[in-house]
Amino acid sequence: MSSMRGLVQFIADLRNARARELEEKRVNKELANIRQKFKSGSLNGYQKKKYVCKLLYVYIQGYDVDFGHLEAVNLISSSKYSEKQIGYLAVTLFLHEQHELLHLVVNSIRKDLLDYNELNNCLALHAVANVGGREMGEALATDVHRLLISPTSKAFVKKKAALTLLRLYRKYPGIVQNEWAERIISLMDDPDMGVTLSVTSLVMALAQDMPDEYRGSAVKAALRLKKVVVDNDVAPDYLYYRVPCPWIQVKFLRLLQYYPPSDDSHVREIIRESLQQIMHVAMDTPKNVQQNNAQNAVLFEAINLLIHLDTEHGLMMQISTRLGKYIQSRETNVRYLGLEAMTHFAARAETLDPIKKHQNIILGSLRDRDISVRRKGLDLIYSMCDTTNAGPIVNELLRYLQTADYAIREEMVLKVAILTEKYATDAQWYIDMTLKLLSLAGDHVNDEVWQRVIQIVTNNEELQAYAALTLLNYMKTECHESLVKIGCYVLGEFGHLIADNQGSSPIEQFLALQAKMITSTDNTRAMILSSFVKFVNLFPEIKPQLLHIFRLYSHSPDSELQQRAFEYLSLATLPTDDLLRTVCDEMPPFSERASILLSRLHQRTAGTSDKKTWVVGGKDANIDKKEVLMAQNTGLKRSFTTIVNGTKTGANAMTPTGASSASGDLAGLDLSAPSAPAPNMASAAHLTPDWHIGYNRLYFGEEGVLFEDAQIQVGMRSEYRGHLGVVKIYLTNKATFPLGSLTTTLDNKSAPNLKSDSKSIPEPSVPASGQTQQTFFFESRGPFFDAPTIRISYLAGALQAYTLQLPVLMHRYMEPSTLPTDEFFKRWRQIGGGPLEAQSTFGATAKAKDVDVTFTRWLVQSLRWKILDGVDPNPVNIVGCAVFQFADGKTGCLLRLEPNYEKRMYRVTIRATKELVPQALAKQMEQRLSQGRLREDVYTV
Repeated sequence: MSSMRGLVQFIADLRNARARELEEKRVNKELANIRQKFKSGSLNGYQKKKYVCKLLYVYIQGYDVDFGHLEAVNLISSSKYSEKQIGYLAVTLFLHEQHELLHLVVNSIRKDLLDYNELNNCLALHAVANVGGREMGEALATDVHRLLISPTSKAFVKKKAALTLLRLYRKYPGIVQNEWAERIISLMDDPDMGVTLSVTSLVMALAQDMPDEYRGSAVKAALRLKKVVVDNDVAPDYLYYRVPCPWIQVKFLRLLQYYPPSDDSHVREIIRESLQQIMHVAMDTPKNVQQNNAQNAVLFEAINLLIHLDTEHGLMMQISTRLGKYIQSRETNVRYLGLEAMTHFAARAETLDPIKKHQNIILGSLRDRDISVRRKGLDLIYSMCDTTNAGPIVNELLRYLQTADYAIREEMVLKVAILTEKYATDAQWYIDMTLKLLSLAGDHVNDEVWQRVIQIVTNNEELQAYAALTLLNYMKTECHESLVKIGCYVLGEFGHLIADNQGSSPIEQFLALQAKMITSTDNTRAMILSSFVKFVNLFPEIKPQLLHIFRLYSHSPDSELQQRAFEYLSLATLPTDDLLRTVCDEMPPFSERASILLSRLHQRTAGTSDKKTWVVGGKDANIDKKEVLMAQNTGLKRSFTTIVNGTKTGANAMTPTGASSASGDLAGLDLSAPSAPAPNMASAAHLTPDWHIGYNRLYFGEEGVLFEDAQIQVGMRSEYRGHLGVVKIYLTNKATFPLGSLTTTLDNKSAPNLKSDSKSIPEPSVPASGQTQQTFFFESRGPFFDAPTIRISYLAGALQAYTLQLPVLMHRYMEPSTLPTDEFFKRWRQIGGGPLEAQSTFGATAKAKDVDVTFTRWLVQSLRWKILDGVDPNPVNIVGCAVFQFADGKTGCLLRLEPNYEKRMYRVTIRATKELVPQALAKQMEQRLSQGRLREDVYTV
């Protein structure tokens, strides 16, 4: 740049210009000169670069540059780095996603992405990230992904490629393909911390939208977090004021919150160890501000993870005490983070008592000097409210509403309305608080708030008279228009309930509403006219006054008011009142629906960049849907909100006890026996080719090779005792080079009847001819149909992945048992049929071998049945007895197998004392018998 003396002089001239006019004159002169140079077409690369630099400087100064773009684009294809750099800089500044010249540079960018020069790769990645639109992203995303996963790419190229994919994904999610998930996750094991940091940022964005595809990232995050926090495996360059890479710690801790707590006890222990170390380090408060900030950032994210896991109850109580100190801190950021963490705590905690201890301090945060702290304080107050403290909290919020910031008043009104409805134990208190809220809030009231009040009053007979009387008193004073809307509706529907009260006669109701028509908007006047036509039906004694109003507004300049008044006048002056009574009949109750206020509140937080696994609103707002349905079905949760959502009291009230309630609770429940789920048949669609060879070899065996190819050997050893089983997987590297980012993922579709757990995790790197292992525990808790599968992936230049099925099936938990002949028939009859019996008739497949007596008896015994000879009158039939063992006990199982060897047919009948056990055992026997021999070696009986 220093060699371009013309550019240096031009910049100096602009800086030395004494007036704006002189500067513009110099810029226009230079632009005219550059235009002439470009038209000549005889410029070399250096000159093009110099003039494009001048155009860039002019553009940065705020002047319009409408030429020279094509010359800048041509610089990208230059072989010199300095010219290419200026070309890319100009493209990123001059062009945008929809620019017509952008498609001209796609091939040049692709060429640079495929180049072996890392600097050219980086320039191309910058351009894609800054100006890449949908077309460019779809055309180049594969090349960007190739740079990211290439083993020859340098660390700084991988970092830029990961961030480029992240930028493209945020703009156009469809650009990132689902098939890239495993390969992207494997990069979290990269030895360079910068690559890990960039890839984790990408994974966090992808995991929020595709949690199933990226669930393996949670284990990676837990392992890498332990290396950073516990093992201190961090390069010195990534120590920030003695805190090991706080940015990556925060990202790992947040990523773990996107997934439910792991069922794997080993992973949970790793996370617990890391969290304990973070909490221990945070005990000492450093004096250095930067170190303190970094340490607090990690600590607060660790607290959020602890709350998310909800397993360490002792630590949870420590968290509550510590957060109480943080919300009183002098530092604004610490107070903000403390309130946010405590809001998360309120969304997960079983009891709100630890938070209620700090209620006065939390209420005081509403008057904090920082608006963001006030917002967080409002969120926490909303989350910590329940029936015990709803009254004081609502009163305090109403008191603060009069002086609150305009920026949060609308949200505050919404939350107060929800709390008043949700925790109201007295109907009159609800009316008083809600109407007081509307009178204080003024213009900060959404339409949904006053509409919700009308819905609740209409659906509750006990509220109608009191609401009508209270609203009439408001109508006689200066009140906001939202109260007028509620008042005209409620008086029109239920004004007759208070017509006999002193001060509430029909004429007084009429005069109160008529006075509001002068200051109201046309929309409110239309609602008042609708109330007056109701008065014609309810109060004939004031009909002349009502007709006068209709005649007056039938000449209104507003077309809606004019038409409405004219129609009401015609309706009220008909010879008979039959049509009037029909039209003005009382409105029916509103149908039960979700609160529109909650929907409105949730819309305010929807679409945030970081999708939390919890919502503001306390534990009730985060409760599982199944628990909500169960509570509603059993009638255990009948709060005031449940009553007001479409259930009238009085004659139509819900009956909490009695036969009608019981029948209602049972409505829609299927009381028949549960049917057996269809087994998940393993197929080549999701399992690795030739997976079945080792699977069949170990179907009855305890140790051997499960899978093997040129690079890896997967061995298995198993042992079963009672309802417990231990399976060890041995992973041997047969190659002459190390395997990296080794990852195993167990998929157990038979949970919870087959509980799986891991006691170790294989090493992520396996040297040449080396071996690593992993131990799984399988506990039988009931009948199950599907064998678990294991996904094994590793890096050997490219990503290699295998999906194998583990031969962990019900026969592993069977124990042969013997019975005398008389006892067998006695138990067979006692069990009977129905859900305790399963019968299946099937034939052997065309490829099945050795469908004979010897093979059949061998298979039945291998499935852990004790063959009882001489029990069945037909000597060809096979009778067996066994005991299936599970965590809660044992169940006896009886077998009768009727073979027809000539037709290659079988009929299996199994009875057991536990439902679904016969179905699972019959299905397993059908699968094995129909296939014939499982292996080539000779079977024995």
